[in-house]
Order: sequence, then C-alpha cells, then structure tokens
Amino acid sequence: MKKGCQILIPLLVIMLTAWSCASFDPQARIAPEGDIPKRFSLYSSEQGHASRWWKEFGDPELDALIEEALSGNLSLVKAWARLRQANAVIAQSRSGVYPSLEASAGASYTRQQITSEGGTATLQSGSPAGQGIESKTTVRQKTEDYSLGLASSYEIDLWGRMRSDRMATLLDYHATREDLNTAAVSIAGQIAEQWINIISQRMQRHLLQKQLETNLTYLELVELRFNKGMVSVLDVFQQRQTVEQTRAQIPFIEAQERLLLNNLALLMGKPPNYPIHITRETLPSLKSPPAAGLPADLLVNRPDVRSAGLQLEAADWQVSAARANRLPNLSLSGSAAYSANELDLLFDNWILTLAGNLIAPILDGGQRAAEVDRTRAIVDERLSAYRESVVTAIKEVEDALINEEKQQEHIAALELQLETARKALNEAKQRYLNGLKEYLPVLTQLLSVQGLEQDMIQRKTELILYRVGLYRALGGTWTKDLNPESGLTQVSGGPGEEENNNG
Repeated sequence: MKKGCQILIPLLVIMLTAWSCASFDPQARIAPEGDIPKRFSLYSSEQGHASRWWKEFGDPELDALIEEALSGNLSLVKAWARLRQANAVIAQSRSGVYPSLEASAGASYTRQQITSEGGTATLQSGSPAGQGIESKTTVRQKTEDYSLGLASSYEIDLWGRMRSDRMATLLDYHATREDLNTAAVSIAGQIAEQWINIISQRMQRHLLQKQLETNLTYLELVELRFNKGMVSVLDVFQQRQTVEQTRAQIPFIEAQERLLLNNLALLMGKPPNYPIHITRETLPSLKSPPAAGLPADLLVNRPDVRSAGLQLEAADWQVSAARANRLPNLSLSGSAAYSANELDLLFDNWILTLAGNLIAPILDGGQRAAEVDRTRAIVDERLSAYRESVVTAIKEVEDALINEEKQQEHIAALELQLETARKALNEAKQRYLNGLKEYLPVLTQLLSVQGLEQDMIQRKTELILYRVGLYRALGGTWTKDLNPESGLTQVSGGPGEEENNNG
C-alpha cells in the first residue's frame, strides 16, 4: 500500500502541473457569417414577431390542422427519434468524467484421485504356493478456491480532449434540435400551402360551374338565333365547343383537390382518404405585411441558420479534441482482489494494487496529425455551409418581399383588365342581340373574361402563398415550444445545459 502511494503522488503532481497548462479550447469567431446587408430592401426594419404566424389567417380549422401535424407528422417523429439518439450520445460522452468500476467473483472446486503402487503382500491360506499380491494406495484430494475483486480505471483529462469531445457532442445535440425545428417550420408552411391550394381549387370549381351555366345560356341564345335563320351553324359549334371546354376542366380541378387532400393527410401522418374538414370556400384576406426586421435577426430567428452555426462550433471543438489527442494521456488504475481456499477466510486475504500509466504517442504513421487536418477541413466546410445558410436566408426573405409587392401590383392591374373585359363582353353581347350577325366578337370576349376570372383566383392564391413563404423565411422562435407528445407546448431546456458553462 505504501509503495502504491509513493507511485501515485508523483503522478498527481505531474497531473496538476499539466492541468495548469493552457488547453486547446477554440477561439471565439468574429463574424463567421461574413458580410451581410444592414437592412432589407422593402418594408420596415422593425423587429418581427416570433408568434405562430398561421393564426394571422384567423381560421380555427387551419390552426387545428397545423397543431395535429406538429404532433403526428412522421418526419417529425423521426426527428424526435434522432434527437433522443443525440441525447444518448451525450450520456455516453459524459461517462468518461467518472472512473470505471468492475467487479469480479469466482469459485472453483477441484477433486483429484491419486493412486500409488506399493510392495508385495504375504500370501494367505488358500493361495497358490509361491505367489503374492500387489498392494495399491488411493488418495482422494479436494481443492476449493474463492476469489472476489474490484478493478477501477480513470483517465485524467490533461489537455481537455474529453471535455472537447463532450462539448462537440452537446453542440451536435442542439444542432439536431434546430434541425427538428427547421422541419417543424417547413411542415407548418406546407400545411398552410396545401390548405390554401385546396380552397383555391374549390373556388376554381365553383367558378367553372358558374361559367358552365353562363356558357349554356349563351348556347341557348345562339341556337335560338340559328333556328330563326339569323346565324350560321358555325356559331353553334363554336359555342358548343366552349361549353365542352369548360365542362372538361371540372374533373381535372376535382382531381387536383383530391390529390391535395391526400398530400395534406400525409403531412399530418395520416393515410390517404383520411377525413379532413375544410369548410372554408374563399381565400383568407391578408393583413399588412409582417415586420421583416434586420437581416442580422435571421441569425437568431432561423432554426436552419442556428443549426449551421452550432455545427460549426461543434467542429471547432472537434479540432481541439484532435489536437489534444496528439499529446500524452495519463490514466490511473486500481484493483483490489481477495482470494482464499475457505469461504469464511475469503476476506482475510487481500491484495491492493494502484498504478498509473503515462502514454505518449511516438510513432503512429501520421494518423493523429491526419485527424487534425481532417477536422480542420470539416471546420472549413461547415464555415462555408454556415455562410451559405445565412446568405440563402436573406435571399429567401428578399424574394418573398419582392414577390408579394409585385404580385399585389400585378393583381391590381389584372382587376382593371378584368373590368375592361367585362365591359367589352357586355358591349359585344348587346350588339349581337341587336342584330349583329358575327358571333366571334362575343365569343372572344367571353373566353377572355372567363380566362381572366380563373387567372384572378390563381394570382390571389399565389399572393397568399408568397405571404406564407415570407413567414417561413423569417423563421421564428415558436418552435422552442415543440414537444414530442403533444406538438406545441412549453417544455424545459435540453439536457446538458451545464456544459455551456465549460463544465
């Protein structure tokens, strides 16, 4: 025991001296996102809100659809499973902080039989003359052996390698959570887009049915004039073609609606033909555009940008771990063993061993140096990925702002065009009723009005979709309330928060 202490004390002195040296913690990065614009080109730079943006549409059915999707979407279920895996990796990385302890026990029983040969014995009466018998001696031995032992080992984190590994693992966990948040933002946006497109298809179907009735009325008018010999049969055929053209569009619109409902069911984690209740028949009206804030706000509000930043930070810690792994490591081990050949004497005999091992890499074929180079290359890759995610986020906001503003201008011009086309149709109709024989002007204006009416619904749909795209591009912190069991509810912070304090 005294000898073990004499070995241990110098090792502890070496350990404390080395521990006082600077570790390989990564240096803080200055503006890793690169140059970013100071403001967006359109709308105010006021701080945007981080609430659940879909409530701006004021539709309880949409709220229920998104809430159900955030708890049942299969991609999110997989994302929660990946997050649990990352949490388990954190627990594994923390195991190196504590010594390992293993227990062993054994018992053996040995039975031996030894036979030895002796001399010749004296003849007894009745034995043949001149003969004797050989004597044999048999000895039976039993051996019992009992053992009980404990063994422990612990690696001293001299250069912060294990700590760097833990920090990288913790940051990977938080990056995985941000990936989950990114998926939730995408799913909420997709649900809203499917909902809007379904309503748009229903409006298109109702419009086509109304246009079909109008075209049938015009067909009756043309047939009446044909029966009176006022127009040629060509006018009848042209109007019948218009009727059938309108009628042929209705099945296609109905099919599109069914496909959109199936897509919506899949996003909610349900099978096709799942009953989804959408009673709304008109597109929602838009409120004023949300405050876009500053481009720098996206670094906080966009979960994909946050994930890329965390992955970059994790790579920095991986470089620290790789650098520290090139230096000697110190491990301590201890064992206590008890053995005896009698069970009641087991604890009377014991052996205690303490040892320390200082292992320094000398020749490894350049493996550790190559690992440092590899991790540094990963840092370069993730730095570029982080900057790309920042630039992409800014571009998506800019695109959404421009698309919405120009779409509104386009719709305003389209409304004037539709109004003019309706006036022209009314004028052509009146002339036709007043005796003009040519039906082509009426047919031309009729097709123009109906095409513009259908186009108007599509353009207003695109305008709302641009608004959804703007909400998605701005991100938000509402995803922090996500819970795997019930969708959106407040939950506590993730595991390992103490590691953020360089624990």
